[in-house]
Amino acid sequence: MLILASEEASLRALESLMTEFFHCCTTNERKREIEELLNNFAQQIGAWRYCLYFLSNTRNEYVMMYSLTVFENLVNKMWLGVPSQDRMEIRGCLPKLLLSEHKALPYFIRNKLCKVIVDIGRQDWPMFYHDFFTNTLQLIQAPAMAPLGLVLLKTTSEELACPREDLSVARKEELRKLLLEQVPTVLSLLTGILQTIWDKHSVIAATPPPSPTSGDTGELLGSLLQESYCTKQLSQPVPRLDQDSLQLCSLALECLAHLFSWIPLSASITPSLLATIFHFARFGCDFTSSAQVNGSSVRDVDPGDQARLGVLAMTCVNELMSKNCVPLDFEEYLLRMFQQTFFLLQKLTRENNAHTVRSRLEELDESYVEKFTDFLRLFVSVHLRRIESNTQFPIVEFLELLFKYTFHQPTHEGYLSCLDIWTVFLDYLTTKIRSRLPDRESVLNRYKDALVLLLREVLHRVQFRYSQAQLEELDDETLDDDQQTEWQRYLRQSLEVVAKVMELLPSHAFSTLFPLLQENLDVYLGLRQFIITTGTGRRLNITAENDCRRLHCALRDLSSLLQAVGRLAEYFIGDVFATRFSDALTVVERLVEVTCYGSQVSLYDVETAVPSVLKPDLIDVHAQALAAFQAYCHWLAQFYSEVQRQNQSRFVSLITSAMDASAPLISAKVPEKLLLSACHLMVSVATTVRPVFLVTIPAVQDIFDLVTVSHARRLPQEAQVLVCRALSNMLLLPWPNLPESEQQWATRSTNHASLLATLTRNYRLLRGTTNLQQRLKGDVQQTLRILRDIVESISGESTKSRQICYQSLQESVQVSLSLFPIFIHQSDVTDDMLSFFLTLIQGLRVQMGVPFTEQVIQTFLNMFTREQLAASILQEGSAGGRVVEKFLKILQVVVQEPGQAFKPFLPSIICLCLEQVYPIVAERSSPDVKAEMFELLFQVLHHNWRHFFKTSVLASVQRGVSEEPMENEAQFITAMQAFGQSFLQPDIHIFKQNLSYLESLNSKHKLYHKKLFRTSMLFHFINVLLQVLVHKGHDLLQDEIVLAVYNMASVDFDSFYSAFMPEFLSSCQGVDANQRSVLGRNFKLERDLPSFTQSVHRLVNDLRYYRLCNGSLPPGTVKL
Repeated sequence: MLILASEEASLRALESLMTEFFHCCTTNERKREIEELLNNFAQQIGAWRYCLYFLSNTRNEYVMMYSLTVFENLVNKMWLGVPSQDRMEIRGCLPKLLLSEHKALPYFIRNKLCKVIVDIGRQDWPMFYHDFFTNTLQLIQAPAMAPLGLVLLKTTSEELACPREDLSVARKEELRKLLLEQVPTVLSLLTGILQTIWDKHSVIAATPPPSPTSGDTGELLGSLLQESYCTKQLSQPVPRLDQDSLQLCSLALECLAHLFSWIPLSASITPSLLATIFHFARFGCDFTSSAQVNGSSVRDVDPGDQARLGVLAMTCVNELMSKNCVPLDFEEYLLRMFQQTFFLLQKLTRENNAHTVRSRLEELDESYVEKFTDFLRLFVSVHLRRIESNTQFPIVEFLELLFKYTFHQPTHEGYLSCLDIWTVFLDYLTTKIRSRLPDRESVLNRYKDALVLLLREVLHRVQFRYSQAQLEELDDETLDDDQQTEWQRYLRQSLEVVAKVMELLPSHAFSTLFPLLQENLDVYLGLRQFIITTGTGRRLNITAENDCRRLHCALRDLSSLLQAVGRLAEYFIGDVFATRFSDALTVVERLVEVTCYGSQVSLYDVETAVPSVLKPDLIDVHAQALAAFQAYCHWLAQFYSEVQRQNQSRFVSLITSAMDASAPLISAKVPEKLLLSACHLMVSVATTVRPVFLVTIPAVQDIFDLVTVSHARRLPQEAQVLVCRALSNMLLLPWPNLPESEQQWATRSTNHASLLATLTRNYRLLRGTTNLQQRLKGDVQQTLRILRDIVESISGESTKSRQICYQSLQESVQVSLSLFPIFIHQSDVTDDMLSFFLTLIQGLRVQMGVPFTEQVIQTFLNMFTREQLAASILQEGSAGGRVVEKFLKILQVVVQEPGQAFKPFLPSIICLCLEQVYPIVAERSSPDVKAEMFELLFQVLHHNWRHFFKTSVLASVQRGVSEEPMENEAQFITAMQAFGQSFLQPDIHIFKQNLSYLESLNSKHKLYHKKLFRTSMLFHFINVLLQVLVHKGHDLLQDEIVLAVYNMASVDFDSFYSAFMPEFLSSCQGVDANQRSVLGRNFKLERDLPSFTQSVHRLVNDLRYYRLCNGSLPPGTVKL
């Protein structure tokens, strides 16, 4: 297809090509050929004339779309190079084409043509296209052309108010200013269109006002809407619109929604406009009227289309609501908006004979309900603090409406969205009460009734007894991104609301929740009488379908209520421990009773009539009871400290019973969920409560026996690790509130050594082995995991605990070091081994002592040769990569150590980092290894600054910073080059991490001020960072990059402006001398961060813009 061909022939050829391109039989290769042909055609000078002919003479939609794409490309990328005569012709032809053809064109072609015309306006208005906006306004005012004018207006708002980066900053600012000048006129026109249509179709005159008994204006209306005229207006039935009016209103509301997204709140948004928007918002919640239009009922309009007007109107309202910055003179408008929206909320939640609230909400457009919920969320989170104190706004009545709206939501998602709103409100209320201690009670009393109702209803909603049908719909198997099922998310959100109410009304919340728990516990505790023993085992003799269903509901509810009781544990400790002691004790005693009962009766082992339902229910109740008791361990710890020097019998009884309940469950025969709950409880009692007598309890002695004989190995891995942690902590952790002399360290030390000797017996026998059998590999890994966990759990404890721990471990540590070379090629074992050594060095390096730690580090440095590192790192994403990461983490701990002990390793570590690891990862993605390597490099620099800069404080004062002597300069330069190189690569996480490292080194050690950095590196770094901004490499980090550039430039602003900027601009490709000069002039010589930031953004934007313009100019174009 050549440009020399006639227009008619070209059109036929293009139609044929387009039809072929979109034909299902056309091959991809042929499509590429056609695409290339079309692109070449579009690039030819004068192609637009042919496209104008095509648009006027074809009905082929593909051809039209292609022709408009050619125009779009011409306007946005090549406009500066188009001769002025051609530009004038295009500005004249396209609007004429639009006016003559807009009714015949498909809507998407019409919209595309509008966008091209607006794009021309974006470039040329007002200088060369002075009537661009005037034409749009005239179209809006001409009834027949109004829809077209509104499409142009909305496109103008989208493309000119928030333009893309293909305009200079000066032009963007000019366009915004021009548009803001037009806003009052535009809003006035849009108000007029909406009001005219409403008045034309309204039946206010023909319909008598509703009678007081009709229920259309509820008792809240008087307080929500003071103005009788407004009340009367909003109480009228909504009219039915004809199709044309409906389309026009939709377009007008779409325009308003976009305008509201960027215009500031001001007097231009008049009460009249707000009232009109709210009239249309009613379409979403009341479209049942059958008003007459021109004497006949409008039957051709789908009520769903009218409902869409409500959605659009609420979108407008929410755009206004989302603005947090509200001028003082706009607050009255806000109040008016809230009043009007709450009239709608009242309408939505009103009950009458024909409709329940829920059925009414079910009938509504789902999008409308979503928008309304968004409005309520914005109101509570952004504006409640402004409005609550206003006497004209009845906050308590609003909460009543919100309550009805929340608990009649037709979908789970809708309900959870409303719970989020209540959570925000409860947070607001809690903060307010904390900050206003004198009138705390009066504030709380104002909302008490609402909170009581909320608590009761939320608890209702999580109980199968009341909501089985709805709750069974929730998926309890598939995990989401947060590793919880739909049911767990639903329950968690509900319990968060319960907890927040508990914080505000503790006594009431407890007295509401505990009887519910009691009721369901009675059912569970009564199951013992229904257990019968048969030849095959024990059975639960409840078989009737209805009884099984009721039992299922009771067990599910008991499980949820146990979680609720556990969630509230934090509200019984601290300052309120004494005042709420009796309530907490009641709960804990009940929990001990139920856990003991569960373990004695072993309900998890009983056959049931519906095993797939009831067995998981019984296991879950037992597990949740243990978890709830575990949640009260902090309360038990406080109880222990209160009674330690008094009569402890009550406390001893609780702990002993809890251990009696847990011990029988620590067995491989018990379902894993239950086994792990018991293990976690034991860990919490040993770690948080720490009773002196814990190890003497017979049940605990049984557990010691269990793990020290061989069959304990058969426990699942996780359970075995937890049990060993619990037993180790019982012997290692200091007992609370006792002096050192009463801690019995000698006995405990002996017992701990004995425990670990037993646990590691087989492992220690491996010392001296040179060839391990594969079957022993699992034992080695499991032993290492147990030992690592034991060390990790005491790493933050007292010196004595750590000493005893290391004494018990010493032989196993030496065995591990001797085994390391054997496993160096088995990444999974090496991974566990290095994890163990990492934990050891982090937690017990003082106890290990310098000589042995040196031996460990030297062994690792010797083993990780360049070849071994390369082999491991190349196993991307596997255990091999993790091994190198752990090794680098160990070195990070070593280089952070103060004092001189490990300084001799520094040269080896730096060498390993820069000469062995860095060359391997530099050109590969290897993000995890790379991240650890750069962190090691940062820690080397940060904690060993004097390895490079020897200056003493006195010398700095005497000589000044600039003459600072350096050592190991080559290493420092290589490290900085590695950081600089990382900024040229695509990995945004490494970029962000390394930028923060440089900034940190600057804030702590004045890196950017050091002579070497300042003279030979500073400008290189600034250049790289600016290039990243220009090439949009890491747009998400714009703020961080600009701040770093500022910090670097501020070291010597004079040099930055006089030397760097001219050099940077002269090296910029794709711009001419005049453009460089403009860029330089626009970069103001400011020294404060906000002004500097603005200048950088302007430079980056305009440089991109100039390159875009210049790149699209035809060859040989003369630029003036």
